[in-house]
Amino acid sequence: MKEAKAIKILLPFLKIYFWAVPAIVTLGVLSSFFEGLGISLFIPLLQSFVQDNSTSANSIFFLGFLNKIFVDVSANHRLIIIALCILGSIILKNCLFYSNSILFAWLNSQIGHRLRSGIFNQLLTVSYSFLEGNDSGKLINTLASETWRTGQAISTLVSLIITVCTITVYVILLLLISWKLTLAVSVLMVLISLSIQFVTRQVKTLGEQAVEANSALAHRMWEGLAGMKVIRSFGRETYEQERFDTVSQKVIKTFFELDTISGTVQPISEVLSAILLLCILVFVLLQDRNSLPTLLTFIFILYRLQPQVKQLDSARVSLTALTSAVQDVMYFLDRSDKSYIYSGHIPFTTLKQGIYFESVNFCYNIHEPPALQDISICIPRNKTTAIVGPSGAGKTTLIGLICRFYDVTSGEIYIDNCPLRELNLTDWRNQIAIVSQDVYMFSTTVLENIAYGRLDATEKEIIEAAKLANAHEFIMQLPHGYETRVGDRGVRLSGGQRQRIALARAIVRNPQILILDEATNALDSISEHLIQEALNTLSQNRTVIVIAHRLSTIEQADQIIVLNQGRIIEQGHLQQLLEQDGLFAQLYHLQHRNAHT
Repeated sequence: MKEAKAIKILLPFLKIYFWAVPAIVTLGVLSSFFEGLGISLFIPLLQSFVQDNSTSANSIFFLGFLNKIFVDVSANHRLIIIALCILGSIILKNCLFYSNSILFAWLNSQIGHRLRSGIFNQLLTVSYSFLEGNDSGKLINTLASETWRTGQAISTLVSLIITVCTITVYVILLLLISWKLTLAVSVLMVLISLSIQFVTRQVKTLGEQAVEANSALAHRMWEGLAGMKVIRSFGRETYEQERFDTVSQKVIKTFFELDTISGTVQPISEVLSAILLLCILVFVLLQDRNSLPTLLTFIFILYRLQPQVKQLDSARVSLTALTSAVQDVMYFLDRSDKSYIYSGHIPFTTLKQGIYFESVNFCYNIHEPPALQDISICIPRNKTTAIVGPSGAGKTTLIGLICRFYDVTSGEIYIDNCPLRELNLTDWRNQIAIVSQDVYMFSTTVLENIAYGRLDATEKEIIEAAKLANAHEFIMQLPHGYETRVGDRGVRLSGGQRQRIALARAIVRNPQILILDEATNALDSISEHLIQEALNTLSQNRTVIVIAHRLSTIEQADQIIVLNQGRIIEQGHLQQLLEQDGLFAQLYHLQHRNAHT
C-alpha cells in the first residue's frame, strides 16, 4: 500500500517520543472503552421497559453479564442507577478524551518544532556545496511548508493508530452483542473501504505534484523579492507577475484536485454507512421484534463506529497525499548522503607562525575541472597578503578553504604546524572576520548588525568600530541613529553604507585574521581612501588577507599572490611583480592607464 511507505518512514521518528505515543493510544482506547460501555448500558436500561425478553437477553453472555450487574438493585432504583452509570461513563470518557487531546496537541507541537529545527540545523551545518547545488526556493519550501505537512503526516499517523485501536474496542463490543451481525457488517464495511480506495487512488500522484508546485511557488517568491531592483529597472513587472500567476495557478489547481478527491471520502462513506444501518435495522426487526433493545444498542455502537471507520479512510488518504512531503523532509534530514565540515578536537587560541598550503587541490564537483590546483603558499602571521587575478581564478575559493567552508580535495592546509581540519572549528572561526563583496545585512538595527561580529560588545565598542570604518557619521544622520532598522538585506542603505557597516562588524570582532574580499568595491574614491587609512591602522599586529580587483588598494601589501585558472602563476611584493612583467604587471598598467583616461 502507498501509505505504508509513509508509515515506514515516520515510525522511527515517533520513537523519539517513545512514551507519548503509547500514552496517547492508551488514553484513546480507554476513552473509546468507556464510551462503548456507556452505550452498552442502554441495553439493560431499555430492557427495563420491554417485557418477556430476559430469556433471549441472558442467552448471550455479554447481555447476561450486563443484566447481572444490576440484578440486586431494586426495580424502583434500577433506572436511576443505570442512568447514573451511563452518565459516569460519559464523564469519564470525556475526561480521558480531553487528556488525550491535550497530550496529542503537545506531541504535535513538539514534532513540528523538531522538524523545523532539524531542517534549519541541516542548513547551518551541511556543506556549502550541497546548498549551492540546491535551489533556494526548494530549500525554503522544505523548511516552511513541507515540514508543516510532514508534522501533519505524523499527527495523521498517530491519529490512525488511535483510530485502529478504537475500532478494535468497538468491534469487540459488537462481537459480544452479536457476532453474526458483526461479521456481516464487517464484510460490508470492507467493501465500502475498498470502494473509497478505488475512488481516491490518484491521491499519491497529486501529493507529489503538490510538493513540486509548492517548491516552484517558493522559488518565484524568493527570486521576486531578491531581484526586485533588477525587475523594476528593466521594467519586467508584468513579465514577473505572469510567471508568478502561472505557478500560483498550478498550486491552486493541484490542491483543488487533491481536496476534490479527498473530499469524496466523507459523503461516500456516510451514504453507504447509512444504507448499511437501515438495512440491518429493517432485516433484524422483521426477524424478531423482541430484540429491539439489543438491536438499538448494536446500531448505536455501530453508528459511533462509522465515524471512526470514516476517519480511518480519511487518514489513510491524507497520509498517502502527504507521502511526498514526508519523503522530501526525511531526505533532507538524512545525514548519510551529505557532506559536512566536522570540527577537530585541538583547541586554537593564537596564530604563531602562519597559514600554509601544501600541494592543495580542490574541486567543487568531480565532474568539473578543479577550482584550485597544486597550491603551495605561506600566509605569514601579522602580514598583509593580497590575492589577485582575473574573475574565476579561484581567489574566493581559496578564502573559503581558509575559513573551512569546504575541505580540500587533496593536499593539506596547516595552521602553524597543525592541520586545519584537526583544529576546533569554532575556535578557528572565532579568530576570523570577513568583509566580503556580497555584504549581507540582517533585517534589524544598525547597532545589532555591527554587534553580530561580537555579541557581547558594548555600545561604546560598537561606536568606536563604526568610527574606524568611517560609518559613524552617516549612521548618526539616519532617522534613529544606531537604532535605525536597515530593512531586508539592508535595503534602506546604499551599497557603500552597507559595506562600511560590514567593516565595522569585522572591526568590533577584533580578529587575529581579517579577510577583505573585494571589500572596497562599492565605495567611492573618497570613502575608499578613508577606509584604506582605517584598514592600515587595523592591519597592525594582525594577519590580513585581501582580495581586490582595484590593484591600487594592495600596493602596501607585504606579499601579492597572483592566481589564474586555479594556479599560482606569480608571487612576490609589488615591485618584484612589476619587474617580472607578467600577468600582474599587465593588469596593473591597464588599470592605471584607464584611471588616467
